[in-house]
Amino acid sequence: MSDGLLFEEKNILMYRQGEVRPYRDSLVKEVPLTVFVNGRELSTLVCSPQAYKELGVGYLLNEGLVSDPADIQEIHHDPEKGILFIEGKIKEPPNNKGHKRYFPKDNETLNSSFYFAKDARQIKSVESSFRIPASRLLQLIVLLEEKSLTFRRTGGVHSAALADNSGLIVRYEDIGRHNAVDKVLGYAFLNTIPLLDKCLVLSGRVASEILIKVARRGIPLILSRSAAMLLAVELAEKLGICVVGFTRGEQFNVYTHPECVIF
Repeated sequence: MSDGLLFEEKNILMYRQGEVRPYRDSLVKEVPLTVFVNGRELSTLVCSPQAYKELGVGYLLNEGLVSDPADIQEIHHDPEKGILFIEGKIKEPPNNKGHKRYFPKDNETLNSSFYFAKDARQIKSVESSFRIPASRLLQLIVLLEEKSLTFRRTGGVHSAALADNSGLIVRYEDIGRHNAVDKVLGYAFLNTIPLLDKCLVLSGRVASEILIKVARRGIPLILSRSAAMLLAVELAEKLGICVVGFTRGEQFNVYTHPECVIF
């Protein structure tokens, strides 16, 4: 799922153990992408040069501006100007964009689970009968790493993939972990892929913002090679999402809803 190489080779100097020598290194590319919605500029994203349409749609999903693939009538990318044009029945973004801190009422317990965007409280719990063997989870992480060419060459990108019990369905690498996830979710949205029997596979940590993206799309499981953050785990417990982290070799940690994993 690539529009081309996400890196470029450059001549550099390498200093090792007191010696300097020329070296041909692979550097990750990054480009700006300005998203226009119905002729109005929405946002400029800095991303890897790949899957611009999927990224733009994934961004709209995360902002809550689209809910049905039929709402998007036309998408056009201008590579020379770095602009993505999206036309359709898309909600107007609020003027006060950005997350707000929620303060609990007097009769609510003050704990970290209240410190996220207030609209996240309105997300419905994920109700799914999805189950997956522990051995398959380990295999999915291996597949993600095997296909992460840019990361192996540069160490400068994140990977995200959509998977089910049979393997990886779609995978993207990007300089931003949110971008990588948005590309995956945008692809699934544009291709009307059901998500209640899928999992999101990540190379990076599971933070609350990633968890909220997954919850909004109704994905029942997040699998990561890295750690899970406390707030993400608290939200996952409330929203019915299984979080599996530190998946390496023959081991992993299950933070929430272990009933999703067949041991």
